[in-house]
Formats: sequence, C-alpha cells, structure tokens
Amino acid sequence: MKKAVLTGLQYVVFFGLGALLIWWQYNQLTPADRNDIVGSFEKVKDRIWLIIPVLVIGFLSHFFRALRWKLLLAPLKLRPTHTNITLAVLIGYLVNLLVPRMGEVARCTVLAKYEHEPVDKIVGTIVAERSFDMVCLILVTILAFVLQIDVAREYVGEQLGKFSPGAGAIALTVGGLVLFVVLLIVIFRKTRKTKFGHFLSNIGYGILSIKFMHRKGLFLFYTFLIWFCYLSLVYIGFLAVDATAHLGWLPALSVLVFGSLGMIVTPGGIGAYPPAVQLVLVRLYSIKSSYALAFGWVSWMAQTAIILVLGLLSLLLLPIYNVKPHGQNTVDHK
Repeated sequence: MKKAVLTGLQYVVFFGLGALLIWWQYNQLTPADRNDIVGSFEKVKDRIWLIIPVLVIGFLSHFFRALRWKLLLAPLKLRPTHTNITLAVLIGYLVNLLVPRMGEVARCTVLAKYEHEPVDKIVGTIVAERSFDMVCLILVTILAFVLQIDVAREYVGEQLGKFSPGAGAIALTVGGLVLFVVLLIVIFRKTRKTKFGHFLSNIGYGILSIKFMHRKGLFLFYTFLIWFCYLSLVYIGFLAVDATAHLGWLPALSVLVFGSLGMIVTPGGIGAYPPAVQLVLVRLYSIKSSYALAFGWVSWMAQTAIILVLGLLSLLLLPIYNVKPHGQNTVDHK
C-alpha cells in the first residue's frame, strides 16, 4: 500500500511539473505569439509527408537500441529473439510516457516474461546501458560545444558566471557519493548469502556485462546509429517549420543536447522539452521566440506520436508473436 502511494505521488509530481510548465509557457505568450504558433502548425500540415521518414527513423532508433541491449545480455547467456527485445524496448518507452521512470522496469519484466529469463540479471544491463547513455550525452554535449564554439562561447560564459558553487558544496557532493558507494558495499557484504544479496549480485553482474562483452566495436557502432537517428529526427523537424527550415546539422546537434535534458526533467519531456529547445534556438540561432517554441512542440509531438503508435502496436503484437515458442533460448542454454 505504501509503495502504491509513493508511486502515485511520484506520478502526480512529475506530471504536475509538466502541466505547470505548459501553463507557464502559455501565459508567457502574447496574442501575436499564439498566432505565430498556430500559423506554424497550419504550415506543418502541408508537409505531412515528413511523418513517413520520421516514423521510419524513429523505429530504427529503437531497433538499434534493442540490438545494442542484446549485446549486453549475451555475456549473461541470455539470447532473446530480435522481435521480443525490440517490442520490449518499444513498450518500455510507452510506459515511460504514462508512469515516470517505470519504462525500464516494464521492458525488463516484459522480456523476462516472454523469454523465461531471470529479471534481476536483465535489470543490471539496463543500469549499464543508462550509465553509458549518460556518458554519451556528455560527449555529445562537448562535441556540440566544440563544433560551434564561436556561437556558444558568449552564452555559456554568461551562464557559468551565474553559477559558481563554493568549495563546501563540492566537498559535500563528493562526500555524499563516496558515502553512498560505501553503504552499498556494506549492505552487499552483510546480505550476500540472502535472496536480497543474490539479487544485488545479479544486478552487479548485469552492470559489468559491458566489460565482458566480446563485440565492443559493434556496441559502439549501434550507439552511433542510435544518436545519429536522434539527430536526424531533429533535422527533419527543422524542415517542417518555415522559421527553422534553413538550419543545418550543427544547430540540430545543439537542439538534440538541450532537448535530451528536457526529456530527463519530466516524463517524455512533457512541458519541458519545448522550452528547452526554444532556449537554444532563440539564444544561439536568433529564431523568433514564438517560432522556436512552435518547433519545440512540433518536435515533441512527433517523437511522442512515434512512441504511442509503435508502443501500442508492440502491446498487440507481443502476445501474438509468442503464441508459439521460438526455441532460441532452448538452444542457447543447452
């Protein structure tokens, strides 16, 4: 009961924040701004054909993620079918739109159910994957800054001037991280022979799966394809709005970085993604504020539509595909 209440509160907080951001954005708009946004949406209808490459590239980004995840599962002697793991990934993204931070749990549970595998080992690979994604986001952010240093230098310098944490705050943060790691080690040592200790051990083994992976080059290649698909979605989005149609791949890279940060703040980036994108388009590329916000909403709606369509289809196809056993795991475990 307590867990259900906490989950419900988390749901309310995250979506409440998204609703608050939408309300705040709407109230910042003048009547002229609203007309600009409506006009941009009307023109997008004339380029509705762009939905085809958006859907294809959107699906490919999830498919490559599924293939990369499969490489992480291989050292654990887990061999799910391409279809099951892809559908599980899509369902995970769908759940993330509805229940904050539960998509990863959902895709692990779905894959474990239909592949008859232990869910605890699978969870560990998700932790490894998400950690690697965070490293990738940092690298992409650095790349975007380096490639556009002339554009970004002034704005970044201005923002850094506003934020100068003291030595005490830095020491407190580092100390907290060290304490957290120490507590994890102590808890594991005291519970290693219990069911909970076995659960922690399997998660840890899953996290280390990237270390034991044999095809690291292919893992990095899939990672590149995933991020290239994300970048391509932003670029195609530029073409859908008149005010951004002249922007190229480098501005798309900057939007990808800021948009990714917006996706972290609220479930699926609701309410947070459009203003994050608006910020970079206005400050770095001098796009009119209303048009920049219009692009942010167009881009967010396209990405959300991909997840809704593909996720709902996956929910329908998964039980149909698994009516008959496919036998892949049976062979692998012999």
